[in-house]
Amino acid sequence: MTNSEWQVYSRRQVYGSPWVEVWLDDVGIPGIGRIDHHVLRMPRASTTAVVTNDQGEFLLIFRHRFITDRWGWEVPAGWAEPGEEPAVAIAREVEEETGWRPGRVELLTEYDAMAGISDAHFRSYHVTGCTRVGDPEDISEAARVEWVSEAEVVKLLVGGEVSDGPSHAALSYYLGPHRLARRS
Repeated sequence: MTNSEWQVYSRRQVYGSPWVEVWLDDVGIPGIGRIDHHVLRMPRASTTAVVTNDQGEFLLIFRHRFITDRWGWEVPAGWAEPGEEPAVAIAREVEEETGWRPGRVELLTEYDAMAGISDAHFRSYHVTGCTRVGDPEDISEAARVEWVSEAEVVKLLVGGEVSDGPSHAALSYYLGPHRLARRS
């Protein structure tokens, strides 16, 4: 087997903001040669949460995304502030976006969303034991916040009504591998 690891010769930032950075990397690809490769870097940790209650329901938000011009269901999500632990960040985000304060926050899974072009690394958490503390703090986050049955969540996933990638990944992981691993 030959070494298929790419070699990075240099990096140059093309654009940067607190939300996203665009870099142009000069890389050597085995069998191809050197090319310029665009890389999206995310300066802050990304977090999502599958929030469940004792009745087996899932806390979802319904919102519009202007970039794709689509309405859909999502799990609470957000970015950690500089120096903030991702688990603390998602607890804050759940409360801000839904009006429900988390009781327990446990790491569910982690993944690289677009490893071929980005360092966007997501941590998905399972949040339980929530207490209602009021209305969502940020009214721009959701048109509706609802507890949804598991059967309805599956219908939403299959029907394409959960089009947000991190939400789809977190819910699918929770309903599939996470649940299967707990049975073993």
